[in-house]
Amino acid sequence: METGLLREWDGIRTLSIVGMCKNAGKTTVLNWLLANAGRGVLGLTSIGRDGESTDVVTGTEKPGIFVPEGTLIATAKDMLKLCDITKEILAATGIPTPLGEVVIVRARSAGNVQLAGPSIVSQLRTVAGLFFEHGAARTVIDGALGRKSLGARSVADGIILCTGASYDMRMEKVVSDTAAFYRILNLKKAKTLPEPFEGTLGEAFKSRGEALIEGALTESTVVPLLKSGVLRDGRLVVKDPSKVLLGADVLNRLALRKVALETEDAARTLCVTVNPVSAYGWRFDERAFREAMAAAVDVPVIDVKEDAQ
Repeated sequence: METGLLREWDGIRTLSIVGMCKNAGKTTVLNWLLANAGRGVLGLTSIGRDGESTDVVTGTEKPGIFVPEGTLIATAKDMLKLCDITKEILAATGIPTPLGEVVIVRARSAGNVQLAGPSIVSQLRTVAGLFFEHGAARTVIDGALGRKSLGARSVADGIILCTGASYDMRMEKVVSDTAAFYRILNLKKAKTLPEPFEGTLGEAFKSRGEALIEGALTESTVVPLLKSGVLRDGRLVVKDPSKVLLGADVLNRLALRKVALETEDAARTLCVTVNPVSAYGWRFDERAFREAMAAAVDVPVIDVKEDAQ
């Protein structure tokens, strides 16, 4: 894995790892980060479940999560019996999950862990706060697939976006959809916010050439305004990337009409990782996949099979 990533990570206090699909290489990236974190206590949690040897949905094999001694972990109580570390329970969070309350644990020995953390963004902020209270220098959130909410600046300072052949058999589809997701995660931060408007988005844009979107920005709202020619030469500002529910085609059409999408609140994507091997039996040419992805984004692209060994 490129040492440049560690230099980028040095300025990041809370990092989210977001996957485009299952088997995209998130756990491989996470284990590399855990092994190369250097000095300072690391806090680790997951939005959902991770660390099991077999994916409970797809039935495919997965790498385990191996943590160094001293790591702080937030996981559900029922998961503790599946962790082979020596455990020191530090705090109960009061956060319920189907697998029990989330607790904060310090690893008193190195070993494998299973994570079942909070499912709500506000709960992740609570957990991160508890990590820092107990001496963590940095926190890593092992994210669920497709969760753009983990790109909110209120959740994380930095993001690693993981994609791979398991997303689709067509390399072009994987690259195109990942690039669109990346564009949304990396919306430009708005220097100023438009005044709230009453009435429809179309009316606001006609009169001002800009609009602040209080809720979600959906294709059912945007496409008719593109067809009518209302959306042109202006900007739309959303709260955070999770509010943008637009595909690559609509994003491209907005760009052609010179409509800038901006956000109040966003983290910074450090890199995109690619896994050329699908869990379902096919694989991409490693060099072609990496080069195609590198041409589609403006951050480093790392091959988890080649660079994370």
